[in-house]
Amino acid sequence: MEMIVDTAVKYNHIFLAGVKVTIVISFAACLFGLLLGIILAFMKLSKIKPLVWAANVYVEVIRGTPVLVQISLVFFGLPYIGIHFPSFEFLGVDFGRLSAGILALVINSGAYECEIVRSGIQSIGKGQLEGAMSLGFSKMEAMIRIIIPQAVKNILPVIGNEFVTLIKESSQVSVIGMADLMYTATTVQGISFQPFPPLVIVAAYYFVITFSVSTLLRLMEKKMNIKSARES
Repeated sequence: MEMIVDTAVKYNHIFLAGVKVTIVISFAACLFGLLLGIILAFMKLSKIKPLVWAANVYVEVIRGTPVLVQISLVFFGLPYIGIHFPSFEFLGVDFGRLSAGILALVINSGAYECEIVRSGIQSIGKGQLEGAMSLGFSKMEAMIRIIIPQAVKNILPVIGNEFVTLIKESSQVSVIGMADLMYTATTVQGISFQPFPPLVIVAAYYFVITFSVSTLLRLMEKKMNIKSARES
């Protein structure tokens, strides 16, 4: 135990740098993954066969392959076909690796958030859409102003859970040399010649981050439920 504490204190700056990168990657992937998920969800709900087919294929392929493979394909595959990420320092890490890691997680998260958004929209009664359209709203206006705000309220806890999942899945970006929290464990192992303590420390950091986010989400959900009960 003393060795773990000493390692945590001595290399604290390295671990904190990894925490910063992990949070940035996870937040960006969740945010842009949600935007991609909304687009895919509308494609699925459009009833236009080519769009529905394309969205279904995308979701099934992404959900059916490991995120580690997707990260590797983005990082090594895009340069192979002539697409290169700009290489410069950002947050103390290589922007090219950071971009590849975020893009891969966005691609992965978008497939899952598509189903979350779709189920959220479908959970709103069709009568509300029909009622809004009878009042003169176009279908798009009704979706944006009536349906989507209610759907977001319903799916917010699930989106929060997806964010927690992304925090843990972001550890996979270490495979491309991304200096996230998991990568710091390898770094400290090499410096200290101690294989076990860095892993325990990193596991503790992941637990603290995910537990904090989960607790915050539960509090937000509780407040939203209280507000809804008052409004009703």
